[in-house]
Formats: sequence, structure tokens, C-alpha cells
Amino acid sequence: MPAGGWHKRNFVTEVLIPSLFMPRAGKQVSPLFPKLQQGQVGLTWIGHASFLIQACGVNLLVDPNWAKWLKIIKRIRNPGLQIHDLPAIDIVLVTHAHFDHLDRRTLRRIAEDQPIVVPFEVGNLVHDLGFRSVHELHYWESFECGPARITLTPCHHWGARMLHDSHRGFGGYIIEIGGRTVFHCGDTAFFEGFKEIGERFNIDIALLPIGAYDPPSGREVHMNPEEAVEAFVNLRARYMVPMHFGTFRLSYEPPDEPPARLLAAAREHGLVERISVMTEGLPQVF
Repeated sequence: MPAGGWHKRNFVTEVLIPSLFMPRAGKQVSPLFPKLQQGQVGLTWIGHASFLIQACGVNLLVDPNWAKWLKIIKRIRNPGLQIHDLPAIDIVLVTHAHFDHLDRRTLRRIAEDQPIVVPFEVGNLVHDLGFRSVHELHYWESFECGPARITLTPCHHWGARMLHDSHRGFGGYIIEIGGRTVFHCGDTAFFEGFKEIGERFNIDIALLPIGAYDPPSGREVHMNPEEAVEAFVNLRARYMVPMHFGTFRLSYEPPDEPPARLLAAAREHGLVERISVMTEGLPQVF
């Protein structure tokens, strides 16, 4: 380290190259999806921001991504299950156009003439993949499909697929089904809007990102674990499930640091019993 303690970091040499030689961790299992009672929600974390949400006989898939690579970024943990082990998917949701959330190859494999919901100005990225209908939402707009009502919420992030298309929308989703409410936050930094979301909806389960908070760009576009706990409090949700960590090295922090920091912060606030750190591929009933 140079005199004075300053150290210039290099993301390629410190993160990307070492990850190339790491074997992918995590087992893929053949999940036993639970038989849900009225009022129950089943969650299966697939990895990163990908979740299977089940309730009232409806299967929703959010930000599905089975990619082994994001361009030059290697996936370091396997998806929790294989695509062919999924139940029939009724609705697909994509929170924004970034490659770690909208993977066209995965979406093409999942598409079976069902509807897909995306934020505004993202629809042209999924129109040709085999979905029956594409529904673009603006903030606070809703889409209803069977017993599910899906509402797009604001967040503090950005939605460009490429450098030139910053017009694309981004957000999180409130999913109301069977008398329960699940909030998939998408990708976001901490912002005051969490309070409004918590005031508008009675949230049972908040799926909140806790990783990629030390990016090479230095931009504040992701929450750290302590901010995720504050967001959880502002949302007034009953339970929190962390996501967006440990799957792709998008930032300098070690892969195992986010959940450890999250639980430490939760203990300080007396919330640890309301936080569930899930294992990829293992369904959990709420």
C-alpha cells in the first residue's frame, strides 16, 4: 500500500480474475414444493434476485436468471434448482433491464404463452420471447391476473440496458394474492420512498437486496445490509428475506459479508427473528 494508506483498487484483478478460478458453489436440488393452505405463501429463492412465489394455485417467477455468465462476470453460486424442475409458471415479472435481472435466454426458456409484466419502456426487450402478452406498468399502476394483483413501485436505481437507453423504467413489485402481500424490491439504494410504500400496502414479506454496495463505480445504487434493515423498518413489513448477494461478484465486498452484516444489524434492532436468510432451492412457507 502506498505511503499515507491510500490503495488504488482494481476490480478486474481483485474480483473478476480471481472469480474465474473459483468453482461454482451451491447444490441444485429437486425441490418438494409445499401444498399450501389458504392464506399461505410459498417462496423459493433461486439465487440473486430470482424467486418463485406460490399462492392460491398461482406460480409467479420474478427476475428469473439461470445464466452462468453476465458477459465477463462469472456466476459463483449455482441456481438452487434447474429450470425443468419448476412448476408451470403463470406470470413472469421483471423489475428492470439490467443483465442480472433480465436474462433473455432464461426468459425464452420459461416463456409458455403466459403474461409477463415489466416496467415502462422495457417491453420491447421481451416481445419476441414467446409470452402471450407483455404488460408495461408505470409507478403505482397495477395488473391483475387471476387472484394476483401486481403493482409497480418506485425505487432509487436506474434502468438502462445499454449506455444510450436511460429512458427505460425500473422498480419493485407489490404482489397481492390470497390475502397476503409480498414486496419484491427489485434493485435499489436506500430512499425515503420506502415509507410511502409501507403506508400504501400492508406488507407481509419484503424481499430486499443487501449486496453490491461497494461497486467499482462508487455510485450509491444498492443498499448495504444496515440500510436494508432500515428499509425493512420503514416498510413496516412482518418478515424480511434478503436477496441480491453471493451469486455474482458485482462489487468489492466478499460474497459472505452481506448476510453476516445483515444479521448483526438485525440483532441490534431486535429483528433477527423476523429475518429469514434462505438457501437456494429450498422452499419456505410463510
